[in-house]
Amino acid sequence: MIRSCLVCNVPFQENEALEHLPRGRRVAFDSDRGRLWVICQSCRRWSLVPLEDRWEAIEELEKAVRDRGKVLSTTDTIALMRVGPLEVVRVGSASRTEEAWWRYGRELIRRRRSYGKLTAAAGAASAAVVLGGWAAGGLSMIGGWWLWSQAPDGIKRGARWMRFGSAAWRGRRSCDRCGHEFTDLSFGERQNLVLLPRADAPGEVVLGARCPRCRDLEAGGGLRLEKREAERTIQRVLAYHHFDGASEQRVRSASRLIEEAGSARDLTRILLRKGRRVGDLQRTGAIALEIAAHESSEQRFLEMELAELEAVWRKEEELAAIIDGELTDVPLLESLRRKAVGRISS
Repeated sequence: MIRSCLVCNVPFQENEALEHLPRGRRVAFDSDRGRLWVICQSCRRWSLVPLEDRWEAIEELEKAVRDRGKVLSTTDTIALMRVGPLEVVRVGSASRTEEAWWRYGRELIRRRRSYGKLTAAAGAASAAVVLGGWAAGGLSMIGGWWLWSQAPDGIKRGARWMRFGSAAWRGRRSCDRCGHEFTDLSFGERQNLVLLPRADAPGEVVLGARCPRCRDLEAGGGLRLEKREAERTIQRVLAYHHFDGASEQRVRSASRLIEEAGSARDLTRILLRKGRRVGDLQRTGAIALEIAAHESSEQRFLEMELAELEAVWRKEEELAAIIDGELTDVPLLESLRRKAVGRISS
């Protein structure tokens, strides 16, 4: 069994996920042609696994991606998948067994649990202060009640500030109508920020803020952020807005909205067809919009990586065809390939 990269000779890490391919954290396989590669995490080159070691490993990989695989990104030719600790490049089409919004949805659920622990700790600390104040005789009943009621919000504001700071965006832009200069957007203004669809790019969003001097936005005034700048700012605003996360039921409802819309871009287009203030978004729709915004950004980076992987695969496939054809008796190779493919598909 191959143990180190054939190019840079760096040993492959053990993966503890595959019995018949115990080394390598990123692998690629083509069950139709009987190809199997281990991708080096150091030099990123592909090492072709010897023919005699492929068949059981390919069969095991096919079953693993079918039963436990989570699709990260896919084209008509290859799919990038995750199977436990493994990243798997599967040649051939793949169904999306888990969309990116569920991966990010779990982050919202985790955020909800962390917020619950934070508020519990704040409550305990407040109780200790209140009891101490009463015991010392320096805290009235009304003062103790006020401290108790305000503590969770104070802790929440402090934790939000430590994670996000005070501004969702900083820069230098002028209102086209009155010349007022914008230098930042405070998170405190988020309820009044407007999300507008881009007329020339369906599914993309413009972030607008009304000018504090001329009160204009619709007639071309105010602040307008577009493309990557808008995307980053919207992600920050919605993450701040949903700092306390979401329940699993809420994430499921938000995910259903995206699924019913068809895609993250379609959901954005439908929700923001005529423009919406952040403060006017219903809770489930706002959660779905945050998930969709993250998914669109993540998918763009995955597609770039997948395009690079596909280009590398085409070169490696040419080399593998030469190696397998020259080093193996072709009738024997075809017999083994058919036997393995038949076993995998059965």
